[in-house]
Amino acid sequence: MSESQKLLHEHPSDDSDSDPEPVPQKPSPPRYLSPSPSSSRATSTSPAPAGGRPNGNSKRVSSFARPRGDGTPRTPNRVHFDEEPARVINGGSTDAEWIELEGDDYVSADGHGEGRERVQRLPLLTGIEAPSVTVAEEFNPEEHLESARPRSGMRSAFMNMANSIIGAGIIGQPYAFRNAGLITGTVLLIGLTITVDWTIRLIVINSKLSGANSFQATVEHCFGRPGLIAISLAQWLFAFGGMVAFCVIVGDTIPRVLNALFPSLSDMSFLWLLTNRRAVIILLILGISYPLSLYRDIAKLAKASGLALVSMVIIIVTIITQSFRVPPESRGQLRGSILIRSGIFEAIGVISFAFVCHHNSLLIYGSLRKPTIDRFSRVTHYSTSISLVACLVMALSGYLTFGDKTLGNVLNNFPNDNIMVNIARLCFGLNMLTTLPLEAFVCREVMNNYWFPDEPYHPNRHIIFTSTLVVSAMTLSLLTCDLGIVFELFGATSACALAYILPPLCYIKLTKRSGKTYLAMAVVMFGCAVMAISVVRTAAKIASGEESQAQCS
Repeated sequence: MSESQKLLHEHPSDDSDSDPEPVPQKPSPPRYLSPSPSSSRATSTSPAPAGGRPNGNSKRVSSFARPRGDGTPRTPNRVHFDEEPARVINGGSTDAEWIELEGDDYVSADGHGEGRERVQRLPLLTGIEAPSVTVAEEFNPEEHLESARPRSGMRSAFMNMANSIIGAGIIGQPYAFRNAGLITGTVLLIGLTITVDWTIRLIVINSKLSGANSFQATVEHCFGRPGLIAISLAQWLFAFGGMVAFCVIVGDTIPRVLNALFPSLSDMSFLWLLTNRRAVIILLILGISYPLSLYRDIAKLAKASGLALVSMVIIIVTIITQSFRVPPESRGQLRGSILIRSGIFEAIGVISFAFVCHHNSLLIYGSLRKPTIDRFSRVTHYSTSISLVACLVMALSGYLTFGDKTLGNVLNNFPNDNIMVNIARLCFGLNMLTTLPLEAFVCREVMNNYWFPDEPYHPNRHIIFTSTLVVSAMTLSLLTCDLGIVFELFGATSACALAYILPPLCYIKLTKRSGKTYLAMAVVMFGCAVMAISVVRTAAKIASGEESQAQCS
C-alpha cells in the first residue's frame, strides 16, 4: 500500500454521515488524491467500481454532470473520453504518483452529498506541451536600466573629452596664428581655452538647474521653440561643416600620397584618377564614407575614435620633427606678423572650431561612475589643458616654420617626397573617411528630432537624409580646396554659438543676478561680435575672389 493510501486510511473524512465508527484522532479536512498525469485527461464523472467504494453507498458523480431541474445537462457540450475505470484506493494499489485535488466538485448521485467523498482516480491532462514562451535571445540590461550601463573612471572620461577636442581642427592652428600674429595668436589660444573650459562646465550646471538631460532640452526649456531652432541649427551647421572639412582633407592627402608612392600612376589609363583630387574625393567618399554613413547605430563606428587619436599623435610628431628638414624655399617670413595681424576674428573662428565639444559634455558627465560637478570639472580642466598644449605645439611648430606661407592644412606645406609626412597624410586622410559618418549621424539625428520627433524609424527617410548630406558636403568640397575658409566660416557661426552664446545665455536665464551672470553676459557679447564680424569678413573674402595660397590638384 502506498504512503498516500495509508494516509487516507489513517485520516478518514469527518463529514461522512455513514461512518459508524468514530475517529479517535482530531478530525481534519478531507484530502483527495489522484495519480499524476500519464496519458490523457479523462472525464471526472467516470464512476468508480461499486466494489471499490469505501462505504457502499449510491454512486457519486460530478456536480457538473448532474442535470438541472428542467432536464438540461449542466455541460451539454462536454467531451467524454473513453478511459478504463481507474482502480480505487481499496480495490488495489498503483505505483502512480499521487497529487492532491479539491473534492467540492463531487457529490452523491441523490444530490445531498451523503457518504464519504470518493477519490478522483482518473489521470489528468497529459501529453500536452507547455505553451511556447518568447524569450529574448540577447537581453541587454544597459538598454533598460540606467544603473546597468557601464561607467567610466576619470581617466576614461578624460580620454573621451580630449579626443573630442583634438580633432581635424588641430591641423588649422598654424593658419590661425598666421591670421592673428604670433603673440596675439598665443594669447587668443590660451584665453579661448579658458573660456571653453568654463562654458563646457556651464552646460552641466544648466542641465541641473533646468532638470533637462541634454543640451537641446536645456535650451528649449529656457527659450522654448526659438531656442530649439537655434540649438538645432548650430549643431547641424557644426557637424555639416565638419563633413565638408573632412572631404577637403581627403582630397588634400590621399592623392599626394599615391602620387609620391607611384610616380608613374598619373600616366596610366584610368588609374590616373587616383592622383586627381576631385576624382579621389568622389571615389572614396561615395565608396567608403557613404556606406558607413548608412549605419543606424553609431556604436559600429566606435573604433574610429581610436584611429583618430593615433593619427593626431602621428601628425603632431611629424610637424615637430620634420619642420627642421623643410627646404629654404618652402619657408615663409615672420616679419610684420609677430605681434598682431588683421585676421584676428577669423583666427578666433578657426580656434573655436577645434575646441568645441559641447555637444558631448553631458554624455561624458553621465558616463562617470560618480557624476559630480567637482569630478567633471577636473576632467574638463585636464582635457582642455592637454588640448591646449597639443594645439600650441602644433601652431608654433607650423607657423614658425612656414610663416606667411602657412596653409589651412599645414601638411600641404611640406614637400611631397617626405616619407614621414606622407605617412601622416595617409593616416589623416583615412581617419577622415571613417570620421565623416559620425558627423553625418549627428546631422541626421538633428533633422529627425526637429522634423519627425515622434515618428518611428523609416528606411526611405533614413536613406534620403544620408544621401543628401553626403552628396552636399562632397559637392562643396569639390568647389574649394582652401581648408582655412571652411574653418573660418563654420567656426565663426556654429562654433561660436555652441561655445560662447547659448551656454551663457541659458545660465543667465536660470540663475539670479550675480557676478557670474555679468561674466556670462560679457561672453555672450563677445561671441555675438565674433560671429558677426567673422561672417562678414569671410563672406567678403569669398565674394571678392581673394587669392588663396591653397592649390587644387
